[in-house]
Order: sequence, then C-alpha cells, then structure tokens
Amino acid sequence: MAYPREDIERIRDKTDLVELASEVTKVKRSGRTVMAVCPFHQEKTPSLSIDAARGLYHCFGCGKGGDIFAWVQETQSLDFRESIELLARRAGVTLTETPGEAKRRGRREELVRATREAVDFYRERLKSGADAGTARSYLRGRGYGVEVVERFDIGYSPDTWDDLTRHLKQKGFTDKTLADAGLASRSSRGRMIDRFRGRIMFPIFDLRGDPVGFGARLLEGDGPKYLNTSETSIYHKSRLLYGLNWAKSEVVRRNESVVVEGYTDVIALHLAGHPVAVATCGTALGEDHLDLLRRFSERVLLAFDADEAGAGAALRGFDLAIPADLDMRVVVLPEGRDPADLVGEGDAELLVAAMKESQPLLQFSVDRELSRHDLNEAEARGRAVRATAAMVSRYTDPLVQHEYAVLISRRTGVELRLVEDAIAKASRARQRERPQATPSRQRRRLTGTEKAEQELLRLVLANSPELRRLGFDEHLFTPGLNRDAFLLIHPVVMALEPGVAPDLGGALSSSPSDAANLLAELALVDRPLSNAADVIDRLESDALTRRIGELKRAMAGLAEGTQEHSDRFAELVALQQQKKQLRSPE
Repeated sequence: MAYPREDIERIRDKTDLVELASEVTKVKRSGRTVMAVCPFHQEKTPSLSIDAARGLYHCFGCGKGGDIFAWVQETQSLDFRESIELLARRAGVTLTETPGEAKRRGRREELVRATREAVDFYRERLKSGADAGTARSYLRGRGYGVEVVERFDIGYSPDTWDDLTRHLKQKGFTDKTLADAGLASRSSRGRMIDRFRGRIMFPIFDLRGDPVGFGARLLEGDGPKYLNTSETSIYHKSRLLYGLNWAKSEVVRRNESVVVEGYTDVIALHLAGHPVAVATCGTALGEDHLDLLRRFSERVLLAFDADEAGAGAALRGFDLAIPADLDMRVVVLPEGRDPADLVGEGDAELLVAAMKESQPLLQFSVDRELSRHDLNEAEARGRAVRATAAMVSRYTDPLVQHEYAVLISRRTGVELRLVEDAIAKASRARQRERPQATPSRQRRRLTGTEKAEQELLRLVLANSPELRRLGFDEHLFTPGLNRDAFLLIHPVVMALEPGVAPDLGGALSSSPSDAANLLAELALVDRPLSNAADVIDRLESDALTRRIGELKRAMAGLAEGTQEHSDRFAELVALQQQKKQLRSPE
C-alpha cells in the first residue's frame, strides 16, 4: 500500500532528523552545523553531515545519504513502508488506511505485535499467577520488587504445554505467526505448543524499543539453564544486545558502555545507577555487536567473572576485528562474583571501583598470556613472544605496536628487534587472511566538466531564478551519474516557482539511488553558489567540444565531395563559430 503524500509530509514535519540520528550514533553540534559518526562504516572523525532544516543527511566518507525515511531503512533494516509506519508511531501520526489494510500490514509488525502480547501475558502471569510463586520468590531473592518487574517487563512462562498459544490465538494470531515469531512450534502430534515453559522471561527489545524475542531462565527441572528465541525475521542474536534500548542515551552521554554476561547483570547495573550495561543474547560477543556499540560510544568495558570462563569470554574479543575507534577495556571483578552478586550484596562500590580501574583489553590479554609461560625457559619465551605478537598485530597503530613490543621485550628478555619482527610477521599474515573490503562508493578525482555539472546541479537544487531565466536541459550533462541526478530532480524543480527550493526529502524518499544520494550530498555542500551564466557557458562549451570531436571522427571515415561529408562539414563550421561566440570559461 502507498500511504498518502499528506501522511508522509506530516511525519516529516514532526520528525527531527538530528534527534532520530542521536538514537543510534554520536551527534555533535557546532553552531548551525550538525555532524555525526556515520553508522554505516567505521570511522574516528564524524563525517556524516545533517541538515536539520531540510531533514537530509550525507556521509562524505562512504557516500550514503537521504532523508528520515532512508535513515530508518538503513539503520533498522526496514523497507519504505515499514519506515513510514515506524516513524508515524514515533511522531504520533495516524496513518490513513484503506479498507482491509489490517490484513496487509507488514509481516514484521504482526510478529512484533504477537511478541508484545506475549510480553504482557508473561508479566501478568508472574505478578498474579498461582503457579508463579517460585518465580516470584526467586526474583525477590534478587531484590526485584514489582517496580523492577514493571521497568524491565520481566515475566514468567507457565510450566504448561500451550497456555500462551491458546491466549494468543484468542487474540486472533495464527499458528504461522506464532511459529514465525519463535513463540510456539508444532509438536510431533501436530499440536502447537509453547516454546518457553517454566521459566523467568526477560524480553529482548531492538533499538527502536520493539520486543523481538526472549531470554528465558529455567527455574526447576531438566533443560538448558538459559533458552533464547530461535532466529526469526525480527530476532537476530548476532545484531542484538539486551538492554541497549534502555542504555543507548546514557551510553552516548557518558561515552562508555559495559558489556556483561547475563540479563540480571544488566539489570543490576541499571538499578545501581549505571544504566550503560548491555549483554549478548545467548551468543558470544561478535563483530556485529562491536559495530553496534561503536555507534554510541568510544569506550567499551568488558565486565566478566574473574574465573577462567569469564577471562576467556573477555579474551574472545581477540578473535574479532576490533574497530579502530573503540577503546576496549576489561573490568577485573572480585573472584567468583559477578555484577549482579556485587549489587545484590550491597557491594556496588566495588563494582564501580573495578570499572574505574579497568585495563586495556590488549594489556589484560598480553599479561594473561605471558603468565601462562615459564619465561625462564628459552622455548617457552619463544612461544610467549609469538602468541603475544599475534595479539598486538590486531592493532594497526604503529605507536601502540611499538609500546607493547617494548613491554613484551622487557618481560621476556627477548631482544626488541626480534619482538618487532614477530609482530610484523603476524601483521602480514593477518593481512593475507583478511578479505579486501570494497567501498560502498568509489571515490575518484572529478574532471573539470564533472565539477561544473555538479555546480549546475547545486543551482538546480536552489532553483536559481537566474538559471531559470537562462534555460538549461540534459544536453549539458555527459551520460552518467550527474545526468541521472539531473533527470531525477529537474521535473520537481520545474513544477515550482523560480526561487522556491524543492522539498528534496519528499522528492528523493521514493527514489533511493546513487543519483538521490548525490543530490543529498550536493544539497549539504556549504559554500556559495557559482554564477549561473559562467557554469552554463562552461558546460555549453564542453558540450560543443564533445560534438565537434564526434563530427571530426565521423568525417574521417567519409569521402570528400559526398553530400553527407558536406552536411557534416557545414555543421562543424557552425559549431566552431558558436563556440567562439561563447564567453571563455574559467
């Protein structure tokens, strides 16, 4: 279904792109300029420019750009219609629906609605169900009262076969929806049964705050201690972090996030006044998780148990390609105690102190690796140097590599030159293994003609009265991206009075393409417009030069004296005369 243009414009009017962007990345204001760290590629210095007045963005690093709808589509993996529906809910805009639209709603929204109903069902069962006494006792033992249950939407799944299934089917949800949402499955007898039974339920929300799945802790009986929603079209554990929907604003403010092991650890830190904690959802910390976190902060603390398993979890970070702009650190906790234990036992200050004394992940890992070897033995020293060199090679900063080479040399007694050689060898091996990244848009030096074409596009975007008076059309452009951009925006501009700038967001939202991205980029260029007559003269001259060249090449294959040769020659003379009459371009 295509929503009416009036609905889309109401959403656009009520949505602040800067505020929208700040929900998923770091935004910095400097006067009228708004820059942000681009969430679409790794970078240290913000290169994404936002025009708040027009609701447009463009990254000068990777080339991505567009309006509020394109932003949501890119950051939330939605299609255009879904982005409209999400932003309408966010802005409080009621969309105009045609008869039967409820049946045609996006599949994603249906799955989210079913999951939200499950959240409510589990929470109410925990609060009032006669069979939830054990669950309530467990949570009270953790210090969780009603307000905590409400705040984090904690629930209880009854230890029955199909209580949730029957409840949701009464709400009108189909068996397919329940299965696709990961809430139920079909038994060997063909009956739909609940996936979660007899468990404490921790709903997992995506960045926009929609419930998409669950982490479930077993209370009694057989089965895995924790069970998560299986992969669905809305639940992707490699791209979700429990608690980030609540933590993201404070993470941006503090420029720091804390990764913990469990859901109760996240809740403990939030209750202790440190709402920057997140946890993975039944999987190891991965590159997608780090890419998600780097959108919000430059520092990531890994707060795992001090035992061997916890240290191993921290070190698994070295199996990842660590973004260059992340300061990853390890919080060393008291032996045998996790964040939830410390907060629950009234020792939150120990947790805060450990966070303040966090160590760089590389330092923690090098120290731990060196401690595993008997450095009094020559062969052990060699193994220690090779192992730690591989760790250091993951950091591409030459200064960091040198400092750790000095540390390893001092600790092992191996000559500094040999340690640096080992790091260089490990770096070369890593380069050979790493797949070559392909930039989303190739950057190259523009020709003079291409620069002039883009200046003309800027004048078109401004709907310059002088340009309208002089006249212009597509013959001024060479075939390619600039001409495609002109053809996209030209009819929009010509429908307006001269001097009235087009609603670029509205014009481009339904035509996402490289041409649309180029227009968004040019609209954000902050420099005075060129003189329209000079630009047209330059492009007219270039167009004539191209045509003259074509005629000369064509005439080279024609016999003199023929009518075709005479016609071409006459055209050539006329074009050369026309070119002389133009003012010389700069």
